[in-house]
Amino acid sequence: MMLTVGELMTRDVVTLKEDDDLVRGDDLLAEYEIRHLPVVKEGKLVGLVSHRDLIRAMARQERSTAAAAVLIRDVMTRSVETLKPHSSVREAIHKILDKRFGCMPVVEDGGVLVGIITETDLVRLAGRLLDQQDKR
Repeated sequence: MMLTVGELMTRDVVTLKEDDDLVRGDDLLAEYEIRHLPVVKEGKLVGLVSHRDLIRAMARQERSTAAAAVLIRDVMTRSVETLKPHSSVREAIHKILDKRFGCMPVVEDGGVLVGIITETDLVRLAGRLLDQQDKR
């Protein structure tokens, strides 16, 4: 039986909007102890911001004399690789390893965000499989 991304993904995804600012992004990462924030517009995935993106942008902002707040749309990655809920976990593993992604958003047709699968989810799965193997 093939394990699907939909069975493993986190469904309750913490997200940002394009016109949120860096501070909001940083606050959410800290509050939920996560490293990736999908950016949505009317439920559809439009980008992704990582902890690394925010650190880089905040460091630049501190050096800059511009008073205007930097918005998420200015720092997010726009062309984001995604998976579907029916994608196999094997496909997710290969994409995450090959591209060195920390996560992949999961979308339904039309780009509606329905979940996220992370390296941590895959390590957790590996742990469960090893535990099962040890019990045999």
